[in-house]
Amino acid sequence: MGLREFFLWQLEHEAAASRKVIERVPEGRNNWKPHARSMELGSLAALVASMPGWVEVMVNHRELDLRDPDDDGLKTKPANTRAELCQMLSEGLAKSRKALEDTTEEHLTKMWRFRRNGQVVSEGPRYAMISDEAMSNLAHHRGQLTVYLGLLESKAPAVYGSSSGEAY
Repeated sequence: MGLREFFLWQLEHEAAASRKVIERVPEGRNNWKPHARSMELGSLAALVASMPGWVEVMVNHRELDLRDPDDDGLKTKPANTRAELCQMLSEGLAKSRKALEDTTEEHLTKMWRFRRNGQVVSEGPRYAMISDEAMSNLAHHRGQLTVYLGLLESKAPAVYGSSSGEAY
């Protein structure tokens, strides 16, 4: 299995797991957060829904500056309903799937850079950045979202095995 095939498989797997979680996000609670320093529920849910689309940006652009007002690549858009979150996830997944299908193994070994306010935050071969900055980061934020669901007394879905909310 090559890098493209691996990332296509992982993207589908992670998007399916994310869909299970965002389908449980309670509507009308976007401003809720468990602590003053925590991200609001609506922002976190939108982040999880949009992250599968990050792969497209990482494949099709040489770098991204998160604070560049002209670069809209990874900025999270607000959503008010689960349907909007699911649509956001589907659109990002489709773009990333196409980007991976259209790229080459060689392209995935080329360098990619992540900046904030012009400063390099991280850089490395695209395949490493996709693995770390997109896939691992998605799992982290999706895990945060399942904690929020538990605190809101919603049942967290089984993602990688059983959960206290449901068995697999």
